[in-house]
Amino acid sequence: MTLVQIGSLAVLGCFTGFAAGLLGIGGGMIMVPFLTFLFTLYGFPLEVVVHIAIATSMATIIFTSLSSVRAHHKRGAVRWDIVILLVPGILIGALLGGGKLFALLKTSWLSLIFALFVGFSGYQMLANKKPKPSRTLPGKLGMFGAGSFIGFLSSLVGAGGGFISVPFMTWCNVTMHSAVATSAALGFPIALASAIAYIISGYGNPNLPSGAIGYIYVPALVCIALASVLTAPLGAKVAHQLNVAQLKKVFALVLFALSAYMLNKGLITLGLY
Repeated sequence: MTLVQIGSLAVLGCFTGFAAGLLGIGGGMIMVPFLTFLFTLYGFPLEVVVHIAIATSMATIIFTSLSSVRAHHKRGAVRWDIVILLVPGILIGALLGGGKLFALLKTSWLSLIFALFVGFSGYQMLANKKPKPSRTLPGKLGMFGAGSFIGFLSSLVGAGGGFISVPFMTWCNVTMHSAVATSAALGFPIALASAIAYIISGYGNPNLPSGAIGYIYVPALVCIALASVLTAPLGAKVAHQLNVAQLKKVFALVLFALSAYMLNKGLITLGLY
């Protein structure tokens, strides 16, 4: 890797680490579009460029989430009772989503899936629909199902789950700050299970570049992880200084911008324009 490549990845790590602490999204929503752009410039094969971006993004969340959740935990914002109920389903969903299905999906479809769910999540946040005051979190079976859904979709798009888990928790009347903090804690099991699945599903793929373990590109993982763990606590600090309305607007606008980029990428890859 050149110094320019290392520097660009380190800058990306700083921004995504800050976003992880601020929004509880693990940084993946920001990282995947930018890694797709960078890896395309590096000349990675088109058939696997989005796969590598998603897998590498998710692997960095293993480290970013630990730094982010530590900062949120100090402020007493993490709902560990919710984490315990969601994690079993998350582990199963993430292993399934990052496995054979991930390897079979083409770059264009992965891009469009990413754009669809990120855009929908942004709309949910910006719409600011008030949940019924009586609505609460579901029981154990419902939480297992929700966790499985969060883990499965997160592993397909390389995100820490915040784009689903934060809207889900706020819909169930969990406060926005607690939802963001709890989402940061959920990022670790999602990322760990997904990374294992990406390594297995990508094993032996001849299109992968040197330095990749499965679909995870290790040089980028190291650069981004080292930078992101430094800025995640700063993002968490800022999150607790913003009011709920401001936090939702920031969350929504970031998601809309990244959804648009990946939608464009998917349509180009399909040859639609």
